[in-house]
Amino acid sequence: MDSMPSARFCTPLITSAAATASQASTRRLFSTSRFHLGRQRSSLATFCTAAADPGSAASRLLSVGFLRHVESMSRLPSGNGRISHLNAVVLGEALAAEENDLIFPSPEFSRDALVSSPEQYRKMYKRSIEDPAGFWSEIAAQFYWKKRWSPDVYSENIDVRQGPVKIEWFKGGITNICYNALDRNIEAGNGDKVALYWEGNEPGQDGQLTYAQLLDQVCQLANYLKHVGVRKGDAVVIYLPMLMELPIAMLACARIGAVHSVVFAGFSAESLAQRIIDCKPKVVICCNAVRRGAKEINLKAIVDNALVESANNGIAVDLCLVYENQSTMKKVDNKWQDGRDILWQEVVPQFPIKCPVEWVDAEDPLFLLYTSGSTGKPKGVLHTTGGYMVYTATTFKYAFDYKPSDIYWCTADCGWITGHSYVTYGPLLNGATVLVFEGAPSYPDPGRCWDIVDKYKVTLFYTAPTLVRALMREGDEYVTRYSRKSLRVLGSVGEPINPSAWRWFYNVVGDSRCPISDTWWQTETGGFLITPIPGAWPQKPGSATFPFFGVQPVIVDEKGNEIEGECSGYLCIKNSWPGIFRSLYGDHERYETTYFKPFAGYYFSGDGCSRDKDGYHWLTGRVDDVINVSGHRIGTAEIESALVSHPLCVEAAVVGVDHQVKGQGIYAFVTLVDGVDYTDEVRKSLILAVRTQIGAFAAPDKIHWAPGLPKTRSGKIMRRILRKIASKQLDELGDISTLAEPSVVNQLIEYSDC
Repeated sequence: MDSMPSARFCTPLITSAAATASQASTRRLFSTSRFHLGRQRSSLATFCTAAADPGSAASRLLSVGFLRHVESMSRLPSGNGRISHLNAVVLGEALAAEENDLIFPSPEFSRDALVSSPEQYRKMYKRSIEDPAGFWSEIAAQFYWKKRWSPDVYSENIDVRQGPVKIEWFKGGITNICYNALDRNIEAGNGDKVALYWEGNEPGQDGQLTYAQLLDQVCQLANYLKHVGVRKGDAVVIYLPMLMELPIAMLACARIGAVHSVVFAGFSAESLAQRIIDCKPKVVICCNAVRRGAKEINLKAIVDNALVESANNGIAVDLCLVYENQSTMKKVDNKWQDGRDILWQEVVPQFPIKCPVEWVDAEDPLFLLYTSGSTGKPKGVLHTTGGYMVYTATTFKYAFDYKPSDIYWCTADCGWITGHSYVTYGPLLNGATVLVFEGAPSYPDPGRCWDIVDKYKVTLFYTAPTLVRALMREGDEYVTRYSRKSLRVLGSVGEPINPSAWRWFYNVVGDSRCPISDTWWQTETGGFLITPIPGAWPQKPGSATFPFFGVQPVIVDEKGNEIEGECSGYLCIKNSWPGIFRSLYGDHERYETTYFKPFAGYYFSGDGCSRDKDGYHWLTGRVDDVINVSGHRIGTAEIESALVSHPLCVEAAVVGVDHQVKGQGIYAFVTLVDGVDYTDEVRKSLILAVRTQIGAFAAPDKIHWAPGLPKTRSGKIMRRILRKIASKQLDELGDISTLAEPSVVNQLIEYSDC
């Protein structure tokens, strides 16, 4: 290969000894990976040349060491190429190979990005930390407030040693999130812009609503709810599939100050009843039925059973509003309780399309969302209005580099926090066009997602790693038969995405030209905490990269001591941010015990995290998913990533089991590429992959062949079930009704002795 002109690169940031040691591997890399390097060299050279100027922005970044990944833009002496472990590619020019750590945005993408450089991010982030009141006040002022907040923009105590935990943002400010999501955009001239596209389960079923039409329907439902006695502060449970009526119901509640609690329309009657009993709603809004793929689900029957159970526990709901999903099931096919059950289509359209706004304080509750708890009782996460509004809108805007012309599709269900923050509120607050999809992503075939992308010219696509891996398993041909040229930014949510799935998502789905916003956040955080900002800095496959504005992540050891530099430990957050939840409904003590007592003075995420020498963050999964093998603590996500790196493995889930000698053993459920036989040779090669990448101590004690894994309909792996199967506690499997394919459980049991 021709030598690289030394004039194009900045002064080497490594010693000559280190350079000599890596020359052999560097030559091997360049002999096997012939990328389009012309413009790649140019982009590196541009930054490095700037860094050589003591007064330049790049030089200042290097000197402060704030974004240490800038230091990776280095080279070996002329003629020897780049450092192999810091080899890079530029978006749109080359595939992300296994050797590549850094993937740079193209100059064209960065030029038009909202945050176009590390320097711009550094300035904004620095201000958000040093002057959070000023930073967030300026952003909040872009929304409509009936009354401005008090001079103290925020107040907080997150240190249990100093008294009860209490967090407030924009207290005293009077606003309404529905008004800001709809009326404000219409008043800005966007009434005729499409707010929602809807794609049904069956190809060819579709619909759309403009912002003006969406407001009309929201007001009609809001007026009906007021008519039946729902008032500010009352709870309304929503048990709907992904119809447009789901965000309509959420916005209608917000418009009148009611507190909505969306329950994923896949939960069992028992789970729904638990939530009804806890929040005591005035009304339950549901749907008669839904079809997911080829499967028809009678949702009304589930609700009927839940209402019976809640009544038996002293909580009777007098009104159940039922939307008739006519494409699935007619009303006549449902049981009907006169006086309690009311058909949406018979009453809601009769109400006026204008509904006055109920103005609320920024700290008034917006919604309850129940998340699983270790004790078995679901936790009612309480989010308030003002801070959540400002934070979700801002994170959506920057993490997806949102432009008014974008068509945005998040595959999440509104029954989860992602559907709240990044299907309904965040996008609509920005005036975005949002796609709502009712069906299954692999129905009628695994190309459905990309068919939808082409149909609606989707530009921003946000999904879960589980779906990425599932589609990856089906083969590239289901992707490449579609254009996907409209795609501009990809996103990942829900769990750490392993590097091999990241690369497939980037290389195949995104044609090596779309940045991936690999976001880390939680139900409790309201919005993204650590996320790439497209165009601002290079990405590393599998890394969530750097904190969002106003977020101060720290990694602590078991004693709560902050660890600096390259390290692994417990991920905590210093100070509050506007979108953080304020309490657990009816159980503030549990709120403090779960999130603020483990490491006093911090919000404890419950997740493990590694930070590399360049400052990039790598989420390693829940700390309760850490396995202690003979004194070695290892995250299950790390083992899973090593397994999935094997070319024959498309998905893996690891749990810990009791071991007489080691304390805990490693039990791995592994799904192979279609057509590959389960053999002892494959088993040994999988174990070898883990031994090679991590170490002998991390080698699985058991490989359990898994034709499929137990997942919820949103794609979340139910590890509770896997632990029971691994421990042979088959009589304790519990409720499996929320699984997308309950039959998978029996398959796994059949393979237990293979």
